[in-house]
Amino acid sequence: MMRRRRRASCRFGGMDVLKTFSITNIGKKRKLNQDFVYTSEQPVGKLPNVFIVADGMGGHKAGDYASKVTVETMVEEIEHSQEEEPAAVLEQAIRTANALIRKRAGESPDLEGMGTTVVAATCRGDLLQVANVGDSRLYITNRREIRQITRDHSLVEEMVRMGGIGREEARNHPDKNIITRAVGADDTVKPDFFSVKLADGDMILMCTDGLTNMLEDEEIRMILEGSRDMVEKAQALVEAANEKGGRDNISVILIDPLAV
Repeated sequence: MMRRRRRASCRFGGMDVLKTFSITNIGKKRKLNQDFVYTSEQPVGKLPNVFIVADGMGGHKAGDYASKVTVETMVEEIEHSQEEEPAAVLEQAIRTANALIRKRAGESPDLEGMGTTVVAATCRGDLLQVANVGDSRLYITNRREIRQITRDHSLVEEMVRMGGIGREEARNHPDKNIITRAVGADDTVKPDFFSVKLADGDMILMCTDGLTNMLEDEEIRMILEGSRDMVEKAQALVEAANEKGGRDNISVILIDPLAV
């Protein structure tokens, strides 16, 4: 089952700036979709646009609740933020969401231990600014390459960085789903921030690990290259992940920065 599907473009000064499409799918093994996606091609507060992907974790419905509340809280905070810099706006939003998730988890045994990953982005002209907590990812992809911009906050990624295991071994490691940072995991949260200069032909991909655990990066790039339009590209990614087993929920946001 696919849901929260959106296709849109944004106009600024009479020129198309962004084309986007988002999709989320329950996969083949899960009974509940704990992913949540949000896209706004129009300004939100002082940000010109906002894109967020969250992958919740916890007991029955707690992960679903964590991702939804986190994204909704972030959007509300962004709308009212007085910060000028995008990184500061996103950091404030993530910290506020973290505090609320911690508070709600402490109030209900059913929500105890819940948390969520978050990757959020905003694009102004050819500058993309990104914040992430956890192992949901943002990539830049084009005809030549696919490049992961975010860094996974996961146990296995730490092992790779320290040289304990190789990248190929990491893909099939039994602990690959253990993350080291999440919104709601601790009283304080530390997002990572990235700024990327976009080039002609670049496309932005944001996704949960339901996609990246099923498909190699190069497989993702080839699927994107082999599909005609944005809707077909996103649907083809979801279908390919399900064909490989669909062990988790799969969420994708594609952004084509046409102004570049």
